[in-house]
Amino acid sequence: MADFTSGFWSWYIIGITVASIAFCLYVLLANSKKMPATADNTTGHVWDGDIREANNPLPRWWVWLFLLTMVFGAVYLALYPGLGANPGMLKWSQAGQYQAERTAMDQQAAPLFSAMLTKTTDALVRDAQAKALGERIFLNNCAQCHGADARGSKGFPNLTDQDNLYPHSAESIKQTISTGRAGVMPPLGAALGGEANVENVAQYVLSLSKRATDSDKAAAGKPLFAVCAACHGAAGEGNPAIGAPRLSDDVWLHGGGLTDIMNIIRSGKTNSMPEHASKLSEGQIHVLTAYVMGLRAPTAPSAGTTTVPAK
Repeated sequence: MADFTSGFWSWYIIGITVASIAFCLYVLLANSKKMPATADNTTGHVWDGDIREANNPLPRWWVWLFLLTMVFGAVYLALYPGLGANPGMLKWSQAGQYQAERTAMDQQAAPLFSAMLTKTTDALVRDAQAKALGERIFLNNCAQCHGADARGSKGFPNLTDQDNLYPHSAESIKQTISTGRAGVMPPLGAALGGEANVENVAQYVLSLSKRATDSDKAAAGKPLFAVCAACHGAAGEGNPAIGAPRLSDDVWLHGGGLTDIMNIIRSGKTNSMPEHASKLSEGQIHVLTAYVMGLRAPTAPSAGTTTVPAK
């Protein structure tokens, strides 16, 4: 009922509910009495030529059972929500029950996550129990956007590759999970002076990642890219400090086709990662941070280096 702005609708529902119960009671009482007696104990109604309706009241056990259901319904409506906006005498709600169960579960798991807080993120990355816990937290809270395999989809970052909007560090990931992120690409269609220049800049952006472009349009878009360089860098190298993506690779969050890039330049884009500090405890965020850190595929060692196995 909170979706309605007028108290009338609450009373409207209350009226329909009470009237329905009263009508059922009337029908029950009206049919529980025997009609005036007739010689053959029938009501006078005849079907198919010889089928007659007997003049008998409803069985008493059936009447009392029906009355009992109405009494139960009335008591239920008094105790629980059901009569419009009335919360009921017990003040029960789905949200309240969920919160109580969640609180009990968190209290039960608190000692385990408190123990996890004593370990470093690097240690948790290699801890099998922490990984299993982190996976469950991820599936319950993050998989809806990033996918069960954490590879993301259009508009949702892949957490398993080497491309990052923000620094790939425990502190940065923990901040992202705790407080969320808001990424804003402003619309530049008007600032660039029209559709032709939007395409020219898009062609130049494609050239930064060594993709096939119209060389003339890319050349025309290069000086106009100065508008974009303030965030993405002069060479499109990006800026993790503000979450500006790198444009010189071939990783595209919102699509890498010419039309996709033109749409972003023309109309801008706003993306948000919701905060989870109000949903997860400090220990859960710590474990989840380690799990996300461990999702990233390790980079291949450069020539001449030796990889030391973790102990």
